[in-house]
This record gives sequence, C-alpha cells and structure tokens, in this order.
Amino acid sequence: MLTIDEYMEYDATGLAQLCRKKEVTAEELLTIACTRADAVNPKLNALVHREDTSAMELARRQDHKPGDGPLAGVPFVIKEVNAVKDWPYTRSTPLLRDNVALQHSRIAQRYFDAGLLPFASSNTPELCLTITTEWSLFDLCRNPHNPAFSAGGSSGGSASAVAAGIVPAADASDGGGSIRVPAACCGLIGLKPSRGLTVTEPDVGNAWSGMSVSHVVCRSVRDSAAFLDIQKLSRPDLFALPPQPPSFTDACQRAPGQLTIAVQLEHPGDGEIHPECHAAVEETARRCEAMGHQVALIAPPVDYAAAGRAMATLINIHAAQIIAPLLEQKQLELKDAQLSESVVRMVARGIKATAHQYLQAIDTLKQIERQMADFHQQYDLVLSPVLAHPTAPLGWLDMNSQDMREYASRYAAYSPFTALFNGTGQPSISLPLGQSQQGLPIGVMFSAAWGGDQTLLQLANTLIKGVVPIAAS
Repeated sequence: MLTIDEYMEYDATGLAQLCRKKEVTAEELLTIACTRADAVNPKLNALVHREDTSAMELARRQDHKPGDGPLAGVPFVIKEVNAVKDWPYTRSTPLLRDNVALQHSRIAQRYFDAGLLPFASSNTPELCLTITTEWSLFDLCRNPHNPAFSAGGSSGGSASAVAAGIVPAADASDGGGSIRVPAACCGLIGLKPSRGLTVTEPDVGNAWSGMSVSHVVCRSVRDSAAFLDIQKLSRPDLFALPPQPPSFTDACQRAPGQLTIAVQLEHPGDGEIHPECHAAVEETARRCEAMGHQVALIAPPVDYAAAGRAMATLINIHAAQIIAPLLEQKQLELKDAQLSESVVRMVARGIKATAHQYLQAIDTLKQIERQMADFHQQYDLVLSPVLAHPTAPLGWLDMNSQDMREYASRYAAYSPFTALFNGTGQPSISLPLGQSQQGLPIGVMFSAAWGGDQTLLQLANTLIKGVVPIAAS
C-alpha cells in the first residue's frame, strides 16, 4: 500500500495506472484520500460534505470488477454547485440550505462513468458569484500555502483540496475566472475550455448564456488533457462544437510548433499590475522566446470594460433566474433572504433588467467575440497575468461588504483579465509559473482562439514538467 507521502507525489493519471497494474487498489487509494482529508480539512475547510461510506462501497466494487475508464479508481471531489444524487445541493446559499439533489448533474455523471471515486463536495462562495471562497453557507475556505490567504473562487474548495494533496484533481467550473483564479492562488493548472467543447448544465440560462464551462483544477498537464477527454462532447449540444483532436491526452504530448504570442502587460482598467505578477509574465515570455516562439508586447486588443458591463448584465439576470423563484416559493422579500450584499444587489438588478438590456449585452459580446477572432488571425495566443496582484489575504475582498463601491473597485483592480474569455467563449489556461516574496503561487495565463484548447495544452506541456508539488504541509 502507498504511504500518504507517496500518494501525494502522483497525479490522477499515475494513480489510475497503479490501479490498472493492480499495484494498489481503489479502496486503498480512497482510504488514503479520506485520511489526508481528515488531517488537513479541519484547518482549510475545502470539503463541505463527505460521503466516505458510499464511495468506499463503489471502490470495493471497482476492485472486484475494475472499470475501463482512463482514471478509474482515483479519489475525486465534486464542486458543491454540481448536483450529485442524494448529496446536499445548496449552491452555498441559505435559500437552499436543506436542498438535496434528486439526480446527478450531467458533469457528475461523466465522472462516475469514468470510474472516478467522488467522496466529497467542495466549498464555493454563494452562487459562485465571486473569486474568493469566503462568503459561503459553509464558512470560508483557506489556502494550503498560507491559511491566512484566499484559495480563490469560485472553485476555491476544489483548488484547496488539490493543493493540500487530498485528491490529485477536482471538479471546477468557470464563468468569469472561477477555474483560473483558484488555480493561480493555489499553484495549480486550470484550463477553461472552449465554449461548446465540454458537457454543460442547461438548467440555468444555457450555462450563463454560454459563459460558464466545466473542467478541473489539477497538478499535471496530462491530467487536464485526460479530464478533457472525459468531459468533451462528440456532437454539438447547446453551442457549436469546436474543433478537437481524437484524443487530447495524445495530442498534448506533441509539440505545438512555432507560435506567435501577444504579451499583454497593460491593466485593462488603467490600474496597476503588481511587480511580482509583471515579472512572472515577463519571465514566461522569455522562456517562450527561447523555445523559438515569436513574442510581441501589445495593448489590450478589445474593450474589456464593455465586455465586463455586458457580462455583468447577463450574470445579474441569471442570478435572478435562480433566486427569484425561491423567494416566491418561500414567500420572502429579497431583503429578508439572508443573502450576501453583493448577491442581493445583483439579483435586484437582474429582476429589473429588460429584454432590450439582455439583447444589447449579447450583441456586445458577439461583437467582441468577432474582434478577438480577427485578432487571432495575427496572434496564436495571448499571454497575461491571471490576477493583477498576488493572492489576496482573507477578508480583503468581501462580497458581503456594506461598501459595495469599494468591493467592486477591488474586484476590478485584482481580476481584470480572466472574464473576457468567458464572454467570447475562448479557451484560457492558468499555469503556476511564478511565486511571490511571501511564498504564494502566481499564475500566468495563456488564451487562444476558440477551439485552441489543444494548442494551450501542448504549450503548457513544454512549460510544466511532471506533477506540480503540493503546498508544504
């Protein structure tokens, strides 16, 4: 049997290989994951619900009759916003405190079908509407690299669990940066796939009008590719199906060829980029240039502010789409619902939004999407920071603040880069290629044209070798 230290050296692909070779059992792997969770989760609060017993039964069945999925036997964590039958399904809001899922979400079903062993749900902020996991029905989540700092959000619980070595990869979703931001904060790999590539949940405005996509946070490029193979669609679903290789796992091992890389080191909102984030991008650009890629410094290629305003309109409407029926069902006024101040204001705006505003927002994003498509005729990739500043301390970005202007100002200054690519549907990846003087990870971000997921993984595979180490315990 593996020791806990040995277990934490492997990625999901490596653990699955051990299972296939019968060098370890699924039950043994799950036992280690649960033991590690018992040791570190009380301090981190990454996991908010455990199902050890049913997961152990599933592991024993797999050991008796091994699955043929590429990641069969690997312990796994599912973000609480994705439904798992008979598990609590609260979306981290008091209005759904006692809610239990009646069936698996489409993404959860993919995980079970692949032979993964989900045994816990991970912490998220309320309705996944911010980029730090603090205002949560389950209390705040901490960063394993330093518990005084944010693990990011909204997939902060998943990122914290992976960075702490509980699981090698965990379910995540990204509607404005919610995979890439926690990956950057916790020193992980976080790919936001192209719109239409992976399975989505159609029950909330066609996945936030196409802005939200699912994938994972993980510790190796090959795991990101393997999960993309699990999640990818073979025919169009809600949106057009982007180009894809027969196997991302195989494709990511091939060199990407010479790329033209546009380096963006100008804050889209006229703010400041912290010198440590600036330096991480510059060093990554130098590495890319040394590998033979063409690198050029650019100004922001489109109007980020216009994209942000349009996305805010849509997200407000989708927040209202969730909350308004619950208020009616419970016969509550919005002001009495015990929601965070940020959510209250977003829902209020969403309820008042007009059809004209909705369509105008859609049209704005479509125009910017076309502009980015034209831009990528000249440049293969955009390289930028994930965040304009190193990971924020807990309490700095408070979605329940009574000063919403200050909250909005801090949000815009801290995270100006990620959301654009949700609005345009482009793939974008956070890679742990920098470190702050405080010892916290700094992520850099590459973004490609729609359908360029393969290129991102291929480049990432040349920059990240092997398995990213966990946070020092």
